Amino acid sequence: MPVLQQKPVTPSGRFYLKNKVDLSDKRPEKSLTKGHHRKKGRNSYGRITSRRRGGGHKRLYRKIDFRRPRLDEEAKVVALEYDPNRTAHLALLEFTDGEKTYILAPESVEVGDSLVSSNEKIEFKPGNAMPLNQLPLGTKVHCVEMLPGAGAKIARSAGSEVRLISIDGGQASLKMPSGEIRLVKENCRATIGSVGNGSHQKSTIGKAGRNRWKGRRPRVRGVAMNPVDHPMGGGEGRTSGGGHPMSPWGQLSKGYPTRKKSKPSNSQILVRRNGRRVK
Repeated sequence: MPVLQQKPVTPSGRFYLKNKVDLSDKRPEKSLTKGHHRKKGRNSYGRITSRRRGGGHKRLYRKIDFRRPRLDEEAKVVALEYDPNRTAHLALLEFTDGEKTYILAPESVEVGDSLVSSNEKIEFKPGNAMPLNQLPLGTKVHCVEMLPGAGAKIARSAGSEVRLISIDGGQASLKMPSGEIRLVKENCRATIGSVGNGSHQKSTIGKAGRNRWKGRRPRVRGVAMNPVDHPMGGGEGRTSGGGHPMSPWGQLSKGYPTRKKSKPSNSQILVRRNGRRVK
């Protein structure tokens, strides 16, 4: 997918690169949307736990079908749409009985294509979903389940894909985009191909105001503050800090482990993203 640089009509337009995509300009399907409260960095008590968040454009949340429970029924792609809540684009599917649903738009899927989800072996083409044990080794997939029937959890961002390495003893080995190798059950379903909008990473914001539209507020460096405001602040003239990077409350911000407890799914990791094999 190419990246487009338009003729600059404002100073910020000189640095703005956007994806050249052919998306529908219609309003999102009303039955598949709902209001979405943005937390603005607050927790359930209303206290700020993640700084520099707030404002931003109002968004409607699109309900996406990550389970695809209607098996062996063809659905036609009637529109490709933008989603402000994620990096991937959406494909609006319509079944023969008129029911509509959203899925993540796979790469190379176009309006008019027919897609199917099944628990058996079906036609091998991007957008079709079937269990991992029905796919040939080396297949690139996305929207992979971690538990059968639980819905897609793996490889859902723009351009992401997972490679099926092997199937042995009821377990399928997947190589993640990070290089990590992980096990999932062989009857977990996955969608063939990679997620669309792969050139998302090449686009630029062009101006600071675009970050404000996303709800990202400005960030002030700690070394630019006074000592009363930050441990890294103060000093005569400009300084790079002189100590270890840390938060305003003294917690180390680089290399210090903050994770309290490992996830149960970590037991399914064979090789970590740093290349070390798990014993």
